[in-house]
Amino acid sequence: MNVALKAISIGDVKSLKQNDKIVSSAIQKSTIASANVTLLGLEGDAQADLKNHGGPDKAICAYFFDHYSFWEEKLDKSLSFSAFGENVTLQGTTEKEIRIGDIFKVNDVLMQVSQPRQPCFKLGLKHGQPQMPVWVRETGYTGFYFRVLQEGTFTMDHSFERVETNPTYPTLAQANELMYSAHPNKEAIKEIIEINELSESWKKQFKKRLNK
Repeated sequence: MNVALKAISIGDVKSLKQNDKIVSSAIQKSTIASANVTLLGLEGDAQADLKNHGGPDKAICAYFFDHYSFWEEKLDKSLSFSAFGENVTLQGTTEKEIRIGDIFKVNDVLMQVSQPRQPCFKLGLKHGQPQMPVWVRETGYTGFYFRVLQEGTFTMDHSFERVETNPTYPTLAQANELMYSAHPNKEAIKEIIEINELSESWKKQFKKRLNK
């Protein structure tokens, strides 16, 4: 599988207005032509909430350009790249084809899929639509996170090549279904918890689901 790279984006921490409050976020990003990639993400990219964003398991946020037309119709507006605060905007596949643990090579960089993205209220602030995080979960159009296995650089001239996949592992869409279903398959949850490549934060959340 080769996936086209549509945009690379990074951002600084800025202020967003939430009613009468001001919150900090780096969800507003600008496109760049090339990326220096470290174990913690793209050089020059920032996170305001280090508890819920960033870290080795969530080093790089990816979203699918294939979903942009749906959201443009839903929101009744045009969307520019990094509309979902993603670092890389990809085209040619979706959550239904990519699996937990998949490894992608981009030039000399190796990245591994660690978990689906869980949108927070700041995505709603970015688009002026409080329901946006709920809509993202309901559609399953979540995007996902990479962990970095090998540092390096890539540019807009490079594509994402999947070099390793385990067909027994769940797709991102299946992982989302397990996380958000009102009646989850508990045996499937027990199985996904045992996947080493799944992020620690998702393992903790799945364990909580089992105990409900």
